[in-house]
Amino acid sequence: MAEAQTDELHAAALRTPEKPAIIFPQSGIIESFAALDAGASRLAQALIGHGLEAGAMIAVLLENRPEIFEIAWAARRVGLYYAMLNTHLKPRELGYLIEDSEARLLITSRALLAAVPGEIRRRLTVVVVDGAAGAAETSLAALVAPFSATAPLPERPIGREFLYSSGTSGRPKGIRFPLLAADQRGVTQPGEKLLDHTLRFGPESVYLSPAPLYHAAPHVYSLHSQARGVSVVALDKFDPESALAAIARYRVTHSQWVPTMFIRMLALPETVRMRYDLASHRRAVHAAAPCPIHVKEKMIAWWGPILVEYYAGSERIGTTLIESEEWLAHKGAVGRPIYGKLHILDEDGKALPPGEVGGIWFEGTGGFAYHKDPEKTAAAYNARGFASYGDLGWLDEEGYLYLSDRRSDLILSGGSNVYPAEIESVLLEHPLIADAGVVGLADPDLGEIVLAVVQPVAAPERIGLTPEAVIAFCRERMASLKCPRAVVFAENLPRTPTGKLLRRELKEKFRSEMAPAAGA
Repeated sequence: MAEAQTDELHAAALRTPEKPAIIFPQSGIIESFAALDAGASRLAQALIGHGLEAGAMIAVLLENRPEIFEIAWAARRVGLYYAMLNTHLKPRELGYLIEDSEARLLITSRALLAAVPGEIRRRLTVVVVDGAAGAAETSLAALVAPFSATAPLPERPIGREFLYSSGTSGRPKGIRFPLLAADQRGVTQPGEKLLDHTLRFGPESVYLSPAPLYHAAPHVYSLHSQARGVSVVALDKFDPESALAAIARYRVTHSQWVPTMFIRMLALPETVRMRYDLASHRRAVHAAAPCPIHVKEKMIAWWGPILVEYYAGSERIGTTLIESEEWLAHKGAVGRPIYGKLHILDEDGKALPPGEVGGIWFEGTGGFAYHKDPEKTAAAYNARGFASYGDLGWLDEEGYLYLSDRRSDLILSGGSNVYPAEIESVLLEHPLIADAGVVGLADPDLGEIVLAVVQPVAAPERIGLTPEAVIAFCRERMASLKCPRAVVFAENLPRTPTGKLLRRELKEKFRSEMAPAAGA
């Protein structure tokens, strides 16, 4: 068999062909390692047959379903980038990402196809994974039908996921990492070593992914699990009791969460929570947003000291990790570095002593580039070559990191990144809005919700502008998770003489005033 097919998935399929690689308990779908391996090989052949050369981009817009894994492994086998797109985005947002990524082929479902702008559909090849294709699309079944799962593949680089983060314009920016050469197949890379260190799989491990698979961490962790021969149990959609039932039914040993999921599981009646046997569960990894101390204390009391927290980002310039026992002695910490040397620096780049808040910088972890944005790329590095996610924090005497403020503009809602500049740009499209600023308000369920501070062109009662109208305007143009949950009107917004929004002043003013009203 050709070298390009002898990757970790193929090796797992040879060892345990009938073992489930994918289990979707809510829809009853189970796919073996042999079936996943064969499906990925046929699709890899089809992508080459479609004329996609190494380094080309495809876009994936799918609900949680098994085809996601076939696409990811196929792209890896033939050296393609693939952009996983958020299924909750509006047409204009999807259109921007597809155009920006320069995707030449889109794989989606019949239900989600309607969200893709018509001009985008006409420009590229559209493949639907379910049902018969329309006149302008191709079905996945028809695309792969002419190809054999055992045919050799040409030697190509190793493909990889293409991630998106915030951009200087307020729109997301792609994060591009170089492809690895074909001779690196089977060679454990630094990122894989980090996942091995974090997850610590054993021969009988079973991994639960309760989150959307278009998110970076759930996607990468699930693929890494399959690469290690571990079955992945994936929920179609997160539901607190369904997650507990999946752990009990499939004897799940490992899992990954965001704090909002903890909050919703803790909100279940005690009789429901105690109904499920979680004895198999050994490592519950969580990240994406800071976990409130009282929530984590309750989770450790319930599940035992199996929670593992990390601090990292899609740019992959540094990682910290903390086990439950460590956290109980350093409550609120997000760990010590396991990837990169950690520095806390002031605005002049001077190292700060323990206890003092400064910028969080990592040294010695390799580079990345934002797609089509050299200015944003340069801004992520300092003069010494250290890289930062843009967060503020401090170290204690033992070297544990604490976050004092997250990325200055970033709102973390339900484990998802929400970028204020993107929301502000939409608000400013409204003809009755002269200026706008967006900040996050604390929320006991989602972690944070979006507050929009709006300066109308005239008195709002005179021009008929209401908070409800502003929210409705946003909901027509953006995914609901980005839309304001609260709107307040202001005569003007605090800005510097150069026009920079003083977001910290908005936070200080409205977080205390608006939090009770926003939660009402």
